[in-house]
Amino acid sequence: MCGIVGYVGPRPAREVLLEGLGRLEYRGYDSAGLAVVHEGRLRLLRRVGKIAKLQEAAAKEELPGHLGIGHTRWATHGLPNEENAHPHIDCQGEIALVHNGIIENHRQLRDRLQATGHRFRSQTDTEVLVHLVEEAYRGDLAKAVRQALAQVEGALAIATVHVAHPQEIVVARKGSPLVIGNLPGEGLVASDAPALLPYTREFYFMEDGEVARITPQGVEVWDQAGNQKAPAFQRVDWDPLTAEKAGFRHFMEKEIHEQPQVVADTLRGQLWSPWEEGLSAEELQAIDHIVLIACGTSYHAALVAEYLWEPLLGVPVRAQIASEFRY
Repeated sequence: MCGIVGYVGPRPAREVLLEGLGRLEYRGYDSAGLAVVHEGRLRLLRRVGKIAKLQEAAAKEELPGHLGIGHTRWATHGLPNEENAHPHIDCQGEIALVHNGIIENHRQLRDRLQATGHRFRSQTDTEVLVHLVEEAYRGDLAKAVRQALAQVEGALAIATVHVAHPQEIVVARKGSPLVIGNLPGEGLVASDAPALLPYTREFYFMEDGEVARITPQGVEVWDQAGNQKAPAFQRVDWDPLTAEKAGFRHFMEKEIHEQPQVVADTLRGQLWSPWEEGLSAEELQAIDHIVLIACGTSYHAALVAEYLWEPLLGVPVRAQIASEFRY
């Protein structure tokens, strides 16, 4: 699971980004990177491996600037190397973008963009997004993001910056979480609250389909229909460990409540989008066997379900330990 951090304000951006990425290490990753805007230029730094390698590289580089985005990547499209690590940039080197999720129609988008002259540097699905934003940009970054996302199928959370907007981060959510932190005179965003806890306890958890512009002066949010709305920040009194549990008392409780989203995230990108509408009566009647895949005590529950479901449904039901399952 990838991680996103973004910052704009008076502090050195790279320090906030590196600390925030460090607080998201528990999410798992194989590479990390950041982009900082300074004096009309983008400075990009990416490394394969642990965040410590990115920190070592950053210590040797001059990365001044007060606007930036950072990312930890778990490879889904393309090898885990520096070329495929985020952030990705547009053809002109003016826009940087990070992304969590999967773009289902990235091949079609890539083919069209390449046919119109866009130059790709990676094998990732993410890179199509920054080129779509580049194509749509006419001076309003948030509007360009909305227009770009209208062409995209799949799940995503993105953060993007432009050298022409040194006080602005634009973010969007569709299926993958993003949280905006409230701090006077500063703008903060991350894929998970622990990254922002050293700076604020007031958060706005973005809803599906929303786009937001984050500046030191405040936050503007647009819903899926393009209507502007006021973000309702809420205060949370979590310590870092509680934040990792998303406010639940125990990790087990968190994992139980996360199951619908985890199943959706697992299926997304593996099946065509109509799966979201559910199975028809004809499709359900055509099922000729059921496999329950689980680990640990969930496997024990699956064994019980196997015993109960088979006589009720009239089709073979089998429980399988996930590590032993061969599809």
